[in-house]
Amino acid sequence: MQMKNRSVESLVEEQLQKWNLRGTERKKRGVKPGPVITISREPGCGGTEIAKRLAKQLDMDLFGGQIIQKVAESVEMSTKVIESLDEKEMTKRDDWLTALFESRHLWPDRYLHHLTKVIGTIGRYGNAVILGRGANYILPEENTFRVRFIAPMEVKLKNVIRTTREEAEKYIMKTESERRAFVRQYFHSDLTDMDHYDMTINMGKISVDAAVETVKCAFFAWKKQVK
Repeated sequence: MQMKNRSVESLVEEQLQKWNLRGTERKKRGVKPGPVITISREPGCGGTEIAKRLAKQLDMDLFGGQIIQKVAESVEMSTKVIESLDEKEMTKRDDWLTALFESRHLWPDRYLHHLTKVIGTIGRYGNAVILGRGANYILPEENTFRVRFIAPMEVKLKNVIRTTREEAEKYIMKTESERRAFVRQYFHSDLTDMDHYDMTINMGKISVDAAVETVKCAFFAWKKQVK
């Protein structure tokens, strides 16, 4: 689900059709949904590009943070996504979402209610790369490979296109502050706490291509262990 020139509604409908076809095929073959990769990243470290390449190379669906937010904010679109699961899968999702709220003492306001159910639905279908929106705090650890990308300020400044260095630095600081506040508000957690990630990569040390290969290698090794 990448937001280009098409509307969010058309992207949602397209994804629902994909899920429907895959679900039918999986039932025929008795294949379980694949795991999910979640991507958390500091602004300017290349995490978005890495997510796109991972999704393409692993033949996974890509769900960007912006479109997830828009779907979560729209009752109509959220309902379509949430109700796309069959009754059995919906029950499984709701069981662990209930456990999530109880264990973390989260207050399910309207936005968080829809956000968790939308991301939870993506998780039940599986075979996806999810960028941001706290997906690593929502999905169960046993089915989710959680990655975070960081980078030194100088590296991030080179990647952020702004008129001046001062503007670029302000953008980085503001964006990171907003992301930390989001995680703190909705998940009562510290975005930088490494306990919430299975892998952290410093992009000051390697290229985007190398990062993609590193994540793929670790992901395949992790999949073997969790089977």
